[in-house]
Amino acid sequence: MKLFIQIVLLAFGASVAQAQMPQAPEIAAKAYLLLDVTANQVLAAKDPDTTIEPASLTKLMTAYLVFEALKTRKLDLKQALAVSERAWKMPGSRMFIDPKMKVPVEDLIKGMIVQSGNDATMALAEGVGGSAERFVQMMNEQAKSLGMNQTQYKNPEGLTAAGHSTTVRDLSILATRLMRDFPEYVPFYAIKKYRYPGTPAANESNRNLLLFRDPSVDGLKTGHTQAAGYCLVATAKRDFPNVGTRRLLSIVVGTDSENARSNESQKLLNWGYAAFDAVKLFEAKQPVAMPSVWKGKSSELKLGSFQPLIIAVPAGSAAQIKTQVVRPEPLVAPFAKGQSVGSLKVLRGEQPLFEVPLVALEAVEQAGVMGRAWDAVRLWIR
Repeated sequence: MKLFIQIVLLAFGASVAQAQMPQAPEIAAKAYLLLDVTANQVLAAKDPDTTIEPASLTKLMTAYLVFEALKTRKLDLKQALAVSERAWKMPGSRMFIDPKMKVPVEDLIKGMIVQSGNDATMALAEGVGGSAERFVQMMNEQAKSLGMNQTQYKNPEGLTAAGHSTTVRDLSILATRLMRDFPEYVPFYAIKKYRYPGTPAANESNRNLLLFRDPSVDGLKTGHTQAAGYCLVATAKRDFPNVGTRRLLSIVVGTDSENARSNESQKLLNWGYAAFDAVKLFEAKQPVAMPSVWKGKSSELKLGSFQPLIIAVPAGSAAQIKTQVVRPEPLVAPFAKGQSVGSLKVLRGEQPLFEVPLVALEAVEQAGVMGRAWDAVRLWIR
């Protein structure tokens, strides 16, 4: 049995007319997805599960594994890696390194991200995995671990290969986790120009044109092959009253030109910020509900989230938002801090929008023998 406890928030009347969801603008792309990262909500999408070729968006996964190696201290930013013949001879975009060089990991990361260098990418893959083949295995294992169920990697750099594929939904999972898991390395994606000393300067500008056009944009990655078209994973963060920084992520693939992918991504980001308002329902660690607990040292259980509960709603519809706490009944101790206990349903009028888990904000230990026995009798009578 479940007990539904309704908490009406921001309500200005008993009955509220439901507004239609905002209509996304026309986006000239094979597929796209717009995610409100702060609220963890998809705001708009077209063919999000259609199989696509990722081109250099592949390098987001390569970066994820490199950042993981840095986090676990298998690599160091100042560590110099050798450049193999294979890395030196990589076709496509390059940072122009050669086997006579030993290049610091930090510079290889910049070469991979800013210059989209396939040579830098291969050098990093060999440095982390020991070989490109082993690194590709690691990429596919990580994709599976992240829940990227429609992704298959064949190489670390993104050159066209049979079976090398993903979806914009899987790319949104990867990009979100990369930013969440490795925030200290996200600034690499905002670098506008980079060139390794002693190499040609012709390829030093970041291909993400939004970095030069929109000061709120701080990443992430471009991609292009003849088969994939022009692709861009772009993210922006803007400040808003009451909720603070709000981050959106747009993924646009299969456009016709470098300029088109930038224009369509900008259009999508601007629309997302204008068409949806951010509403903070609860602060981090603020109790959403405090239901009674049986057989515990405490008589109440504080339910909430360790992160602020922020949602995105159609602009002007904040007054229609209400929530429902859904939890088991009865609640019988013990409960560990952070243990999932029910969920918070968010509705607009009577229309369900989504559901977020609620956790125990504090532990509740079992009561002593007498306390448990007394509550057992009370529960039996009840």
